[in-house]
Amino acid sequence: MAYAELHAHSNFSFLDGASHPAELVHEALRLGLTGLGITDHDGLYGVVRLAEAARGTGLLTVFGTEISLGRGSARTGTPDPGGEHLVVLARDPRGYALLSQAVAEAHLDGGLKGTPTFSLEKLAGWHQGHWTVLTGCRRGPLATALTVEGPSGAARALDRLIEVFGRDRVVVELWDHGEPIDTARNDALALLAVERGVDPVATNNVHYATPAGFPLATTLAAIRAGRPLATLDGWLPASSSACLRGPHEQARRFARWPGAVERTVDIATDCAFDLRLVAPRLPDFPVPEGHDEQSWLAELVRQGALERYGPRHTERIPGAWSRIDHELEVIAALGFPGYFLTVWDIVTFCRRQDIFCQGRGSAATSAVCYALGITNVDAVALGLLFERFLSPARDGPPDIDVDIESGRREEVIRYVYERYGRLHAAQVANVITYRTRSALRDVGGLRVDHVMGLLRLWWIPAGMSPERGAYVSYDHRLMVGALAAEAARAGAVAVGEDLGTVEPWIRRYLSDQHILGTEM
Repeated sequence: MAYAELHAHSNFSFLDGASHPAELVHEALRLGLTGLGITDHDGLYGVVRLAEAARGTGLLTVFGTEISLGRGSARTGTPDPGGEHLVVLARDPRGYALLSQAVAEAHLDGGLKGTPTFSLEKLAGWHQGHWTVLTGCRRGPLATALTVEGPSGAARALDRLIEVFGRDRVVVELWDHGEPIDTARNDALALLAVERGVDPVATNNVHYATPAGFPLATTLAAIRAGRPLATLDGWLPASSSACLRGPHEQARRFARWPGAVERTVDIATDCAFDLRLVAPRLPDFPVPEGHDEQSWLAELVRQGALERYGPRHTERIPGAWSRIDHELEVIAALGFPGYFLTVWDIVTFCRRQDIFCQGRGSAATSAVCYALGITNVDAVALGLLFERFLSPARDGPPDIDVDIESGRREEVIRYVYERYGRLHAAQVANVITYRTRSALRDVGGLRVDHVMGLLRLWWIPAGMSPERGAYVSYDHRLMVGALAAEAARAGAVAVGEDLGTVEPWIRRYLSDQHILGTEM
């Protein structure tokens, strides 16, 4: 017996999922699952961690999201966030790119951070047959219509999904959390699937890796709702059923609906691909007529090298020009001239506006960076090894870090947005995790000064730090290390020709800018 979980939330579903992607992968392997799909709310935020954790394990990785249809509304401040949920899985890299673009557009259409606006009409123009669509959990369009309008309403909802996505791309989701209505609901949905010629498929709508994650999940739900746990009981699940389950347990639970468990493996096999196939491409850098990116880079380097080292036949540092020629050859062979031009352009803007900036890190080993004025370290004179920075033996583009004075960093960010356009530039996100102080504040509803007082009053064993959280109460301790939110990383901006195809962005607060929704 084999089974793949296609509907799982990691803690990148902020204040909803309770397990890190790596924890879900570890438990999936322990249980012997064939595949695992991460489907966080309204974004692809956990997929990189999923791919990294599963690489080399043999576990099929499926990348998708659970979107909320209708006008976007914040998921916080209510015990039961609204919207009809639909699970969308990318079948291949092209499907991933289309899904990412669709999510990015929905976030921009929403107008405010955390309020994406999705509609079936717009999704119809995006999928191009590259998605598999699950009909969702209790908040899915089928389950919602079944509850409100009965079987005829659910049939109309399924017909609409088939019309939008195609009969062979829609599957009816069944799940069993041990609730009294689960069997009757699954019977009705499975019968409807057979009548409409689509497959029923089993999932567990996972929100934590193991049953031990249930207390943390309920604590997160209380924080999301802004209510004490004691008043939230009626909204919380009765048991720890939303965890990963093994193939044999799922087969036993879904024996009533033959094929529902086996079909998950077919879908996972169809949708699995290596996330490394998805990569952004830098936008073409504008160059003067008669040049391409490489020749323009070589000309700029030539001009800078004349100032730094003098003419080629009378160079002030022996070997400088041959070193520059070598570096330009490597840059051309690896296809990175546009990358260097983009960084040069940002540094040139800073200098033009009298904004202090300084390249640092391994870029200091590059004579090209020195000639372009990106760094102020003479790599040739100091005998620094260029291959530490860039080499054909290394994967991916080089890493050029540029420090910019904090008081004027926003000017540079604004320039990048204006230079490349809002669809090709976005700030990179940092992920914020709970520590003892923030856990006490959110779980206990305490002010910062009260939190500090408690930390000073509590007995701390020898060698323990208050930040380690080993002595706080049970619910507080659970929170330490859990994901709390995302925030823009100061000064980190990603630029790409097809940036939205790699990671959907979300809006910054009080800004027309946006940030990539994954830590990068």
